[in-house]
Amino acid sequence: MLNTNEYLLDHPCPIRDVLDRIGDQWSLLVLEALEGRTLRFNELGRTIEDISKQMLYRTLKRLEMDGFVMRCVFAEVPPRVEYQLTELGNSFLQPLHALVRWADVNHAQIRRARKSYRPA
Repeated sequence: MLNTNEYLLDHPCPIRDVLDRIGDQWSLLVLEALEGRTLRFNELGRTIEDISKQMLYRTLKRLEMDGFVMRCVFAEVPPRVEYQLTELGNSFLQPLHALVRWADVNHAQIRRARKSYRPA
């Protein structure tokens, strides 16, 4: 039987756990880039401006670990590796699109608030 501390460590808050993983600088862009298509690593890198190969690799590994992305390796010379969204990754697109729409609608207001903010 787990004690309370073990349970809390093994079962973090679902919202915090998910947002910590997909709320980084690149994960949402990778998920959006893979929407409806399969891309090779370099194609994906060209699709997402300014992401380094190392950061793309790390982001893809985390998304794969969490079940959002599937990595397919083909036994060819040279080896071909493709990435695509899983069912879970595709299911995340609807809330992602809602977030993008909200950001588009409210971005100007947020920028104005930041500009006028004067710390106490």
